[in-house]
Amino acid sequence: MSVWPAWVVREGGSATSWFHVRLAFTDGARVDLLAVASEAGVSIEDVRAQPPLSLDDLALLADWIQEPLFETCGLRTTPWCEPAEGPSSRARPAWPRGVEGRRLVAEKYLAARDEGFDPVLAVMCATGHSRRRSLRLIAGARDAGFLAPRHARR
Repeated sequence: MSVWPAWVVREGGSATSWFHVRLAFTDGARVDLLAVASEAGVSIEDVRAQPPLSLDDLALLADWIQEPLFETCGLRTTPWCEPAEGPSSRARPAWPRGVEGRRLVAEKYLAARDEGFDPVLAVMCATGHSRRRSLRLIAGARDAGFLAPRHARR
């Protein structure tokens, strides 16, 4: 994998940088993409792959490029949103159901809140679910008594 700067646009006190990223695989497959780094974060503008990526591979693309891209951009990953260890064929990490899942949601929520990060985003990252589904999981953790109620009960 290689990452190199394409160009930088400076406006006022901020700068937006574009980076070329190339992933080359041993079987001859190749993925080229254009990533944009700004104060708002990092996003992907263009992806070209030969042979074309499946939807599952496209979902895993961010995990493949995150670390080298952030090193080149000078950014760091958040401690509660590290990529999963080991190979995975699923875009969403396995998450336990029931009481154990609600307890883990509460732990992620409280850890992110204590460190000053967005707790809902931390649960989204940990579970791989959408914001709406993560809010439901947080509500389930509240109902199970792992988190304090949102409002004082009368």
